[in-house]
Amino acid sequence: MDMQPYRDHWPQDDPHANFKAEVACYTAADPLPTMENLSRLTGIPVGSLIRYVLVKYAASSADAQMTLMARDPIVFRQMREHVERAERDGTDAAKLNAYTALKDIVAWLSLDPLP
Repeated sequence: MDMQPYRDHWPQDDPHANFKAEVACYTAADPLPTMENLSRLTGIPVGSLIRYVLVKYAASSADAQMTLMARDPIVFRQMREHVERAERDGTDAAKLNAYTALKDIVAWLSLDPLP
């Protein structure tokens, strides 16, 4: 099986633009060294490990899929930090700042600016 990186361009109004961008991002790295190391460590053939990952991903809920794909969910930590900072401060101004920051993050994640 040829597992090539996904390289393409698509219009902004493409209904699958977010998914395509995610595929392009995640396929930039070569997964084979990781699979080969895991194979050596466990004794499970590389093809079986790849099949396992694909089936597990395909059969998982959306939350599990995000967990599998998210190697380092920096954005979620940033969101949590905004909320924690606002709760620590406890003022309306801090809560409004956190709301604005979260709104900006959501707009960035969706690639669609919120009003």
